[in-house]
Amino acid sequence: MWNIARVMRVLSGKSILLIVAGGIAAYKSLELVRRLKDRGALVRCVLTEAGARFVTPLSLAALSGEKVHQDLFSLTDEVEMGHIRLAREADLVVVAPATADLMARMQAGMANDLASAILLATRAPILLAPSMNTAMWEHAATQANLKSLRQRGCKTVGPQDGDLACGEVGAGRLAELSDILAAIDDGFSAGPLKGLRALVTSGPTHEPIDPVRFIANRSSGKQGHAIAAALAGAGAKVTLVSGPVSIPDPAGMCVVHVETAEQMLAACQKSLPADIAVCAAAVADWKVKTPAGQKLKKAKGAAVPSLELATNPDILATLSGLKKERPRLVVGFAAETQNISAHAKAKLEAKGADWILANDVSEGSGTFGGDSNQVHLITRSGIETWPRMSKSHVAQELAERVARAFKKGKKA
Repeated sequence: MWNIARVMRVLSGKSILLIVAGGIAAYKSLELVRRLKDRGALVRCVLTEAGARFVTPLSLAALSGEKVHQDLFSLTDEVEMGHIRLAREADLVVVAPATADLMARMQAGMANDLASAILLATRAPILLAPSMNTAMWEHAATQANLKSLRQRGCKTVGPQDGDLACGEVGAGRLAELSDILAAIDDGFSAGPLKGLRALVTSGPTHEPIDPVRFIANRSSGKQGHAIAAALAGAGAKVTLVSGPVSIPDPAGMCVVHVETAEQMLAACQKSLPADIAVCAAAVADWKVKTPAGQKLKKAKGAAVPSLELATNPDILATLSGLKKERPRLVVGFAAETQNISAHAKAKLEAKGADWILANDVSEGSGTFGGDSNQVHLITRSGIETWPRMSKSHVAQELAERVARAFKKGKKA
């Protein structure tokens, strides 16, 4: 639930620089300014040339109570409030709407207008609220730019699915103002894990048999991705190492995509040091020792090919057993089909982890690919069974347990 009193406390006296780019959703920036002002924030506005085709400087100035800045080369502005000063005095820079064009220029490091110059010069956190046509949003160039900006630390909110001004239906609508305000509040909230680094693995691994076939499992990555998002929401700087999944990357973190267990281990090692490691990925235990270079063909009367398997690296055990750079808290998952707690307790000892979250993935459990989960938290202090809940709630509960553990300075 969005807490208005908390918002007013968090935003009171904060300096927010709002960049309004061109797009039909620009008119919503007027209401955003009003709501920020109502919550005690100091709001300065930068209006791009395209943005001025949708809202007027006078409207933004009247609502913000501040001069609206537009021209990079205005001598008056440079004397009164130069673009470097605008960039440096902001506690947070919000771009709403953030167009495909502006994000592309941000990604390229361009500074050919006031908005892009500020975005290049600022040391403040940046929050992007994308808004554009569905085809533009889904285009590979836009998604590549967005991924790069997120990896540099930019936060994003939205866009949403719905009816667009062009008459199409799909992703691209500006996020609801309540969601943008919530994201702004999160930008100022310290969070119990602020200053800590977290490493999360998620999804399955694909171990090649030949160029078109592979060994895998039914993991969707929903639980691991939710855990990464919850840890980031609690203030941690998160690196998510994901196997092949069909769900989108969580915002606000570095995401590394891999295919195989060996690639996942290498990505984890490269992401160290970390304070927290959560190994939620369902890593294949075995791989084909020598994958075929060409597609294996089925010939009439021919013998069925045999596959020689080799053991994959054990990522959880490797991270737990590090002498240097071992995360202070290592959490593993145990996906079981029988004797859930007993197998998980044995895994805790065998892998050298600090905690194990065990869940039932047997047929009919609905865990693999589903939206809910029931887990058992196994530590050296005992076993705690959590009720079935959504995977996002499981992730939030785990993040809260992690925060309490670090507050106490203990692992369990």
